[in-house]
Amino acid sequence: MRVDDFDYELPERLIAQAPLAARDASRLMVLVRDERRIEHRHFGDLPSYLSPGDVLVLNDTRVIPARLRATRPTGGRVEILLLQPRGGDVWECLARPGRRAQVGQTLTFADGRMIGHVLSKTEYGGRVVEFRATEGETVDAVVDAIGEMPVPHYIKRRLEQSERYQTVYARERGSAAAPTAGLHFTPELLGQIERAGVAIARVTLHVGLGTFRPVKTERVEEHVMHAEHYEVSEATADVINSARSAGGRVVAVGTTTVRTLESAAGVDGRVMPGSGWTSIFIYPGYTFRAVDAMVTNLHLPKSTLIMMVSAFAGRDFVFDAYRRAVQEEYRFFSFGDAMLILNQQG
Repeated sequence: MRVDDFDYELPERLIAQAPLAARDASRLMVLVRDERRIEHRHFGDLPSYLSPGDVLVLNDTRVIPARLRATRPTGGRVEILLLQPRGGDVWECLARPGRRAQVGQTLTFADGRMIGHVLSKTEYGGRVVEFRATEGETVDAVVDAIGEMPVPHYIKRRLEQSERYQTVYARERGSAAAPTAGLHFTPELLGQIERAGVAIARVTLHVGLGTFRPVKTERVEEHVMHAEHYEVSEATADVINSARSAGGRVVAVGTTTVRTLESAAGVDGRVMPGSGWTSIFIYPGYTFRAVDAMVTNLHLPKSTLIMMVSAFAGRDFVFDAYRRAVQEEYRFFSFGDAMLILNQQG
C-alpha cells in the first residue's frame, strides 16, 4: 500500500489558524459507514447521534508548554521540544537544530533558572536530556513558567489563549500536542451527553512523536510508529466492557483514544486495565476490536491519522468525504472542524 494513496489537495486558506470563539460551534461532518452517507451538521448536534447506554471515551492528557529555548556553552541557541518523560526529570526531546545539542553538553534555560544535560541520542534523531532547576523550584514549575505551547507548524498565527489548545477535561500533564478532536467539547455539552444516559469514561495517552511524526517511507507498511505511554484505569475498563455487553457503543474521541483502546483490547474486544507503551499503527486492513464509532478532526495528507480513519471507514469513502469537505470549505487540522464516523445501526 503506497503512502501516496493517502494524499489529497488542500487549499492553504482552509487550514484553520485559530480556534472559533465557541468550542462547540465547529461544523460536524457525519459519515454513516453502513449507508455510505454523508451529513453536514454542527458539533453541538453530536448528542443526537448518541444513545442511552453508549459510552463516550475521552483522552484526558494535558499539553505542557513543551517548547523551550536554550543557550549552548558557546552562546548559540537551540530549541528543545519535550516529547516523552523517561522518569524523574529526564525527557526524550527533539532539538532544533540537532547538531547544536551534542551528547555531553549542558544547556542553559532562562538565564540559568534551569539547566539540561544531554545524555544520549535516540534512534529517531532526538535527544535524551536530564533537567535540573537551579533556584529551589521544580522542573515542572520552571517549564510551566518559561515554556511555549507547541502548536503545530502549519499554524502561523500566535495563539492568544494557551488554554484553547487544551481540552476542557485535560488533567494528566505530559503531552507535546493536544488530542484535538476533544477541543470541540464544552462542560455544558458533556453534561448534556451524560444527562442523555451516555456514560463518559477517560483514558490517558500522552501525545508524542508517534502521533505527529511524518511518514517518510514509500509504502505504508514500512513506517514504524514511535511508542507513546497510555493508561486505562480499572473503572474505565469496567464502564466500557459493561456498555458493550449491554449493547452500547464505544465512541472514541480522537485517534489517540482509538490507539489507547485498541492497544488495551484483547482479541475478544474486552478492554483490559493497565498502563504501558504502545506503538500500534492502524491502517487499512486493520480489524477494530474495541471501538464502534469515532469523533475526529480533518487530518493532514499522507499522515498516520488519515490512514487510521481510512481503516475505520474505508479509504474511498473517507477520501470522498474529504473532497466534499474541501468543496464545502470545512476548516482543517487542529483548530478545524470535526468528523463523526458511525453506523446507522449501532
